[in-house]
Amino acid sequence: MIRIRKIIYIFLGFIFMGLGVLGIIMPFLPTTPFLLLASVCFVRGSKKFEIWFKGTRLYKKYIEEFVENQSMSLKQKISLNIFADCMIAIPFILTENVFLRMALIFIVGYKYYYFIFKIKTVKVR
Repeated sequence: MIRIRKIIYIFLGFIFMGLGVLGIIMPFLPTTPFLLLASVCFVRGSKKFEIWFKGTRLYKKYIEEFVENQSMSLKQKISLNIFADCMIAIPFILTENVFLRMALIFIVGYKYYYFIFKIKTVKVR
């Protein structure tokens, strides 16, 4: 059972890594969160894949700074927030439930608070 779980994590790691690479090419897909998810999956899947992923240029360029310093570039913050807002807008539009809409508005507000005040903004080198 543990072996199957590790294989699933490795498989998901490659899926999220692929989505992260697509995010580099397609501006509406955020790169950083998918690569962070890939990193988490590789850590849980295998030490060998974790070491390999952390040695890639993809990791070093897009998420190493965030992992080490809890900071992102303004471009990363904006693209991530726009993508998240679009994903949150779908259930907001589709639901008639007032409480769910209020919860979604709270989530968006908290997300912006967190990105503005908790994650440092760094200049791109």
